[in-house]
Amino acid sequence: MDYFSINSLRETHAGWSLLRAQNAPLALTFFITAFTGPNERNLGRQDLIDVLDDVLFSLRDSLGEDKFPRSAGEYLDDWAEPDKAWLRKFYADNRDEPVYDLTAATEDVIRWVEALRGRDFVPTQSRLSSIFNLLKTLVHGSETDPEARLAELQRQRDDIDAQMEQIRSGEIPVMSGPEAVDHFHQLTTQAKDLLADFREVEQNFRKLDRNLREQISMWEGSQGDLLESIFSSQQDISGSLQGRTFQGFWDYLMSPQLRSELRDLLERATRIEALAKQDGLYSITGMQTDWLPAVEQTQATVRQLSAQIRRLLDDKVFLENKRIMQLIRSIESSAVAVRGKPPSGPFAELPGHDVPVALPFERPLYEPSRQVAINDVVSVAEDLDLDANALFDQFHVDPQRLETNIDAVLVDAAQATLADITDAFPLSQGLAELVTYFQLATESTWATINSDKSQTLAWTLPDGSLREATVDQIIFVRPS
Repeated sequence: MDYFSINSLRETHAGWSLLRAQNAPLALTFFITAFTGPNERNLGRQDLIDVLDDVLFSLRDSLGEDKFPRSAGEYLDDWAEPDKAWLRKFYADNRDEPVYDLTAATEDVIRWVEALRGRDFVPTQSRLSSIFNLLKTLVHGSETDPEARLAELQRQRDDIDAQMEQIRSGEIPVMSGPEAVDHFHQLTTQAKDLLADFREVEQNFRKLDRNLREQISMWEGSQGDLLESIFSSQQDISGSLQGRTFQGFWDYLMSPQLRSELRDLLERATRIEALAKQDGLYSITGMQTDWLPAVEQTQATVRQLSAQIRRLLDDKVFLENKRIMQLIRSIESSAVAVRGKPPSGPFAELPGHDVPVALPFERPLYEPSRQVAINDVVSVAEDLDLDANALFDQFHVDPQRLETNIDAVLVDAAQATLADITDAFPLSQGLAELVTYFQLATESTWATINSDKSQTLAWTLPDGSLREATVDQIIFVRPS
């Protein structure tokens, strides 16, 4: 903690704002009277108004009628505002009126104010004993060496055997009176602290739920990815560190054997002679009954949060289904509107949804590649006075234009040779255009190269000279 973090807490923390408030004594008195004193949670608005009216009446009778001019309902609404957040206001199932409960910050302030009164007796020996026992449990419970674990268990058994032998010999060690009082105060303090911690546990659960809800509301991917993310995060609340420790406490408290043992130990503690004069001795027998409502409330909050997440997902699915049905109804309405007079031309186009049909017998058989003899002998011309500009006079043959020429000829004929196509569309780019026709024929499934027959093709150069080429016959077939 540094200056800036402490100053941020002073400005934003609900507990600090409660301590700084002018009517803090009134608020804390009411909170203790209504909630922490009788150990009550989730009280209805009218019940709280009745309790606060009694508190206000008593204070006004002592301090004057004009001391607290506002009504009880106005105070409740003010203390539950988000800028204060001393009370949590919400609506519970089967309740028509709002319900109020203390926030974790308010609970911390109440415990701190109660501690300011000071204590006549401060348990020290029992705290040291608790720390020592917790440390032993932590260290020995985390030990992975089998020999070390067995040595510790052997030591514990030797201690137990020694204590049993001491009792058999008639020497029964009994805890002294100060020690019993020390442990009793430690017991009651930890019981109250545990009871007060449940509100903070519940707040942590709601924080985890809020983070998950933000993830759902801000999701921009597909529904399948969202469901995958939610299902993988469904155990975030119960699988978190807070959830696992709370579930362990719940399982421990719900064990019939442990509950019976706890009840028996509490009853036997009330019969200890050294504690006979301690205030609140017999109230510890209700410790378990005080825990159960708070624990059940926290457990119900976890169940409620999980149910709300499921409903939120159901709402998203419902909205998507509703949108799909609206699109279907729109398509049906448009179809009915044009049923009597269908429009000319294509009515609707759905690209990418056609199903290609490829029959097995349409696949060509294997054709071994032909070995083409290439004459790679280079003859050196005697006249070396050549025009080198021809090397830089390059041009491009457009295959799309040649495909258009082929399609135009096949409109009126089922098949056509390359000679038919060049007769209809003469070669304008010479040998390069002829080679491109061969490339199209080898890459397409609707052309055949017949090496048994040949055909002579001719074209005219820009200077008027005639050129001819004898090539294998190419037959183009109209695609079905």
